[in-house]
Amino acid sequence: MAIIIDGKELAKKTRQNLKIECDELKNKGINPRLAVIMVGDNPASKVYVRNKSKACQEVGVEYEEYLLDSNITQKDLIDLIKKLNNDKNINGILLQSPIPKHLDINEAFRTIDYNKDVDGFHPMNVGKLTLGEDTFVSCTPYGVMRMFEEYNIDLCGKNVVILGRSNIVGKPLTQCCLNKNATITVCHSKTQNTKKLTKEADIVISAIGKPKFITEDMIKEGAIVIDVGINRDENGKIVGDVDFENVKQKASYITPVPGGVGPMTVAMLINNVIKAAKNQNEKIL
Repeated sequence: MAIIIDGKELAKKTRQNLKIECDELKNKGINPRLAVIMVGDNPASKVYVRNKSKACQEVGVEYEEYLLDSNITQKDLIDLIKKLNNDKNINGILLQSPIPKHLDINEAFRTIDYNKDVDGFHPMNVGKLTLGEDTFVSCTPYGVMRMFEEYNIDLCGKNVVILGRSNIVGKPLTQCCLNKNATITVCHSKTQNTKKLTKEADIVISAIGKPKFITEDMIKEGAIVIDVGINRDENGKIVGDVDFENVKQKASYITPVPGGVGPMTVAMLINNVIKAAKNQNEKIL
């Protein structure tokens, strides 16, 4: 029976430590502040934004929200980002995705000052991650890496299979694991024999958004299973990409959904905001 990796508890511990750091910065006259831009009214995005706002409040990070109409022009979005780039009181800028299809999200990410890019999506920060330099790491992959640390899971030499190649999770996570000397295989919609590859893996990380896709017969005895997926099953219940009840009988470690990677994503965002505030005030500190 697998050890359950408790993301909720680890996120709580992380936020407590971040609150101490945040209080220390405030004592030096530095008030970490995050600006979140949300375009349109995607219901899932609203939930994520609310969770981010709540976590900021708990840690003591100041929070500004920009709710934009879904018909906004690209120019208006870019102008707002530039305005926030130039605002010395803003340490971190986050553009909540998805955004309406008529807008170019990549141009928006490129426009965010990479020193304030707390989501780790700017090409400069993506490049630094690839080079193994200190940078802002995308919050979900960063949360997964923190879980490995907390549970003393050493990636060196391990055979890691990642399902999904998105810019938000799959690609940065691949680089994070490579930086820890793991051997990586990335599976995606065009991969042949996914099951054969997952069965040989020491660690399986799924981020594809298919409910209960990873079944017990797809992993080997004692594998570590990290579930990044958030889906709803036929009854409207939130489930991951992994058939949790059956897979946990065979895995050595497993993350639940909800209560696994999700809370860590938000905690690592706050971590990045505080890091940004420190970087931008190096001369004072």
